[in-house]
Amino acid sequence: MPILPPNDPRQYDELAGEWWRPDGAFAILHWLAEARGRLVPPAARPGAILVDIGCGGGLLTPHVAGKGYRHVGFDLTRSALDQAAAHGLTPVRADAGALPLADGCADVVVAGEILEHVPDLPRAVAEACRVLRPGGLLVLDTLNSTALSRLVAVRLAERIRGVPRGLHDPALFVDPRVLGRECARHGVRLAIRGVRPTVPAVVGWLAGLGRGRGRIVPTWSAAILYQGRGIKGGHSDGGG
Repeated sequence: MPILPPNDPRQYDELAGEWWRPDGAFAILHWLAEARGRLVPPAARPGAILVDIGCGGGLLTPHVAGKGYRHVGFDLTRSALDQAAAHGLTPVRADAGALPLADGCADVVVAGEILEHVPDLPRAVAEACRVLRPGGLLVLDTLNSTALSRLVAVRLAERIRGVPRGLHDPALFVDPRVLGRECARHGVRLAIRGVRPTVPAVVGWLAGLGRGRGRIVPTWSAAILYQGRGIKGGHSDGGG
């Protein structure tokens, strides 16, 4: 099997069997999806649309089910989109920097654990904000561009519990100050907070005893992992 370069989307085809294993290599993605879902309120209008950028296997779906949205997911990996569709998401194969959507069509835009994978951050942020309607909600989480984040997410995480080496390119990790400025350029004032998994969850996962019980909680430092939440400015007729 050829060795793929860091951050190559084809790695996710090789990991297709991991998406819905809550105690597998993607365990923390389950925990992050649940935390992301807690930031999404019930839809405020009929026909509300939730755009899920970098949806992967659709891990957000159970955490927004019943909130009244049409959940549309975008990803480059066909094997992941197939699994997302099986869990009730409307899948579309597309790049985060070129969403095939009309301006202002989305009530909520979610970008979970994707911005640290995009080669052109300003373009991806511009697209996320473009498709968001005025008054709509942007929710995201990503990895900070610090030495500590690179140590934890690359040097440590990619050497344990089946997380493959090269899944991330640390050169793409995202400075929250840069992300905040990019969002502000497009009318979204982003509030950022650090988050982390609970210690028992990490210990249990490392020991192979996680069984999906992990949880993400706020923390004082955004040096490794952080969430962002913001409302797009402008007139709103009650969406999102």
